[in-house]
Amino acid sequence: MNKPTKSGLLGSLLLLASVGMAQGNAPQPDSVSGALPRQVILIIGDGMDEQQITIARNYLKGAAGQLLLDQMPLRSAVQILTTEERSGGKPVYVADSANTATSMATGAITSIGRISTSAGTDRDFTTIVELAAAAGLRTGIVTTASVTDATPAAFAAHVNFRLCEDPDSMVNVSYNDIILGDCSGDLKANGGKGSIAEQLAASALDVILGGGSAHFTPTAEGETVSVADVARRHGFQVITNAAGLAAAAPDQRLLGLFAPSTLPVRLQGEGGRTAEAPRPSWLNRIHPYLGSGTPPAPMLCEPNPDSGTVPTLQQMTEVALRQLSHENAQGFFLMVESASIDKQSHERKPCGSIGEVAQLEDALASALAFAKTNPQTLVLVTADHSQAAQLVPYESLFAAFPIPIFTPGKMARIITPEGGLMAVNYATNNFKQEEHTGAAVPLFGNSESLGRIPPFIQQPQIFAITRDYLGL
Repeated sequence: MNKPTKSGLLGSLLLLASVGMAQGNAPQPDSVSGALPRQVILIIGDGMDEQQITIARNYLKGAAGQLLLDQMPLRSAVQILTTEERSGGKPVYVADSANTATSMATGAITSIGRISTSAGTDRDFTTIVELAAAAGLRTGIVTTASVTDATPAAFAAHVNFRLCEDPDSMVNVSYNDIILGDCSGDLKANGGKGSIAEQLAASALDVILGGGSAHFTPTAEGETVSVADVARRHGFQVITNAAGLAAAAPDQRLLGLFAPSTLPVRLQGEGGRTAEAPRPSWLNRIHPYLGSGTPPAPMLCEPNPDSGTVPTLQQMTEVALRQLSHENAQGFFLMVESASIDKQSHERKPCGSIGEVAQLEDALASALAFAKTNPQTLVLVTADHSQAAQLVPYESLFAAFPIPIFTPGKMARIITPEGGLMAVNYATNNFKQEEHTGAAVPLFGNSESLGRIPPFIQQPQIFAITRDYLGL
């Protein structure tokens, strides 16, 4: 596989990749050591806590059914750790995707919004992708979000604020004239590494697949060409559709950008419906014990017609596995993210979240199939943080009381394929987007994880487990 020109030890190590293993065939040992290569496939369901998994299981498999996740040999729990922005700050008990992905990618604890940099001191943390590439392993990132989004970015970039995704979004990042953050110190002119997109374009990654084409069209800092052109200069083949993905040569470095930002989701609420607030009667507005509250009408989940315009998460995962394993006796690290479990929950769209758990399940099936024919492949599935969706009673436990009882938030009442009625509630705030929550998240592993992972860990330990398995 073609590599960017490098110098020193890193360049020498990157030249060590040799022939040996193709997906679906028996792996070949390293010609020097005789050892089989080791691979790690880390699958992240963004916001995929136990609530999201249970909601998806009920809909996709039925209340008595099992997801593929449920059949994995290992199940553990992961405590999320976050800190205040100032160095040595107090713990923060609800995280975001930037700092949690940083924990998994680097083993470090940092503050909300940071991409593999330290709170207060703004020091870069070395990521598992950087360690693996320096040791001659191939590396890849696959996501249904923009490839510059917080979770994928944390594995291969370093900035002090997650929204500094391209050269035009580095100074006084704002929304509706509200300043959200600033990455002036990360500008190349100030000695930094540039925006997230620029760092990905110049990275040692072999495969980058997802959305985010809008972040690669601006002119790169100090250049006269776009960030995408910089990526081409560093040896990436830039592809933009499913046909290009399928036709990619197995020895080619790939940058796949299949949408301007996040990829379309698989499922949506009937007619585009989201969770809705109950409708109180006029008497209830006078006094909470009077009148009634009418809940939202039940709805179906339906396919999102836009989802067929882009590759699926499974298709991207399978191509990434093909690219990373082709004639490779050194092994690889691959991160796969189903991003919109979280994003749809922010928007109070439970059908969308369910469909993205289904996408994760499909990608997991491909990962486990690869591991079955390629021994010494560790497959881990986890979430970065918990989310707002709650599975609540379709009819209140207190419905017999002679007063109106209904959620203070917003609810979707979903008709499931097995004929049940499932109520999903959102009530973290009164804003247009829901917020994360602070519960521990699950961790699942294939047979290679047995004996390596205790029943309860802290999130930074995922980095150590991955690093140690790969022998880095």
